[in-house]
Amino acid sequence: MLSSRLKNVTPSVTVAISSKVKELKANGVEVINLSIGEPDFTIPDKAKAYGKKSLDENKTKYDLVPGLIELRKEICKKLDRENNISYTPDQIVLSSGAKNSITNAILVLTDPGDEVLLPLPYWVSYSEIIKITNAVPVEVPTCKDNNFKVTVEDIKKYVTEKTKAIVITNPSNPTGCVYTKDELFEIASFCLQKGIYILADEIYEKIRFNDSFVSIASLNEEIKNITITINGFAKCAAMTGTRLGYTASNTEIAKGMSTIQSHIVSHPSLTAQYIGLGALLECEEDMQHMVETYKKRCTLITDRLDKINSISYVEPSGAFYIFIDLSNIKKNFDYKESFSVEFCEKFLEAEKVAVVPGKAFGIDEYIRISYACNESEFMEGINRLEKYIKNFI
Repeated sequence: MLSSRLKNVTPSVTVAISSKVKELKANGVEVINLSIGEPDFTIPDKAKAYGKKSLDENKTKYDLVPGLIELRKEICKKLDRENNISYTPDQIVLSSGAKNSITNAILVLTDPGDEVLLPLPYWVSYSEIIKITNAVPVEVPTCKDNNFKVTVEDIKKYVTEKTKAIVITNPSNPTGCVYTKDELFEIASFCLQKGIYILADEIYEKIRFNDSFVSIASLNEEIKNITITINGFAKCAAMTGTRLGYTASNTEIAKGMSTIQSHIVSHPSLTAQYIGLGALLECEEDMQHMVETYKKRCTLITDRLDKINSISYVEPSGAFYIFIDLSNIKKNFDYKESFSVEFCEKFLEAEKVAVVPGKAFGIDEYIRISYACNESEFMEGINRLEKYIKNFI
């Protein structure tokens, strides 16, 4: 008999959609894929050169569990330079992607039955990772009028004696919203008062369209001590497949994560780590080019959406997603269980456009569209969306 935890874990909706798109394309069907949370850029050549060089030099043996010391030093420099946070290399733990980093953090912070607060809407894997570790995800509803950014008043309603941590994603997936310094300070101060750890998922922090971004751990030393910053190279350096994430935390937490990781994956791929090192040392200009491209795309797609009746969206300030409100469409759409899931299925069937149902993020009236693809694709996808929803207006 298999583990009972499997009964509570739901397969990734985004992975399922991606698999369906690949299946359709393999059968010769042309599909516009606006579901993928993956840059359409490739890893910068200068970064790849570091990985190639490491292989040529046969750097393929076991290394330190928390990661290459030279890479951890460079991450410390990056955090000091860009985020105004001071860490030492022993407080950095590199992992096989941000998912691995999040899992390590949850395993270190929680015992079975402990609760982790998840402001809605949230990235699809948070709740499932929490369940896998035998902790309990607790959904915290937020307000559309506040662009779905959680507030202390929202959080207070869901804090119990078992509350151990809260996940703050900034910039947000799926909304693209960015918290202000004051908003973060209010939340962090409350968490400090209540003894709640903060998992600050900042994987999209380089992909922002203004200068309002602030790292939670930079607010003050006390807040830094209860914060585990999650970051990585997948989104900023297009390293999705090479799997390289990292955490920055206090020494005790970092040591705990390193201990756990030593028994699960040892350390992330050395080749990936050398590519990440190259990205930090040589590729800032490449990464900024990606950001400028996303910013231009964001303007194009929001301008186009503004011309479509009966829908609205959350104004993004970062990442590469648009979270679109289809509440007016839902009223006239025939569905059995989940509006957004069935809408996305029928939209894919009718118009050959893949998007992600809001149900995956905890809010069923919405869909998420990614503009991490070329302009002609996402503009044609929006044209087809407009055409399709006219059937339900």
